[in-house]
Amino acid sequence: MYLCVCKAVSERTARRAVESGEVATMRDLCRQHGVGSCCGKCVPDARALIEQTLSAVPTTSDAVRWSNAAQPQRARQVV
Repeated sequence: MYLCVCKAVSERTARRAVESGEVATMRDLCRQHGVGSCCGKCVPDARALIEQTLSAVPTTSDAVRWSNAAQPQRARQVV
C-alpha cells in the first residue's frame, strides 16, 4: 500500500529504508524519498511507521547483548 501517494512511496519502501538504517527520522524519510514534502497527509502515518519499525529492529547493543549471552561461560580456575 502507498504511504505517500504524492511521491509514490510504498510502506514497504519506507520500512526497508528504516530497517537498513538509511532512515531514522521523518526528516530522513523526506530527504531520501520525498515523503511529506507535498500535501503532508502522509506525515502522521509515516511517523508511526518509522516509530513502529524502529521499535521492532534490534539495536546494535541488543545484538551484542544477545551474542554475548549465547556464548558459553568459562569456569574460573582457582589457583
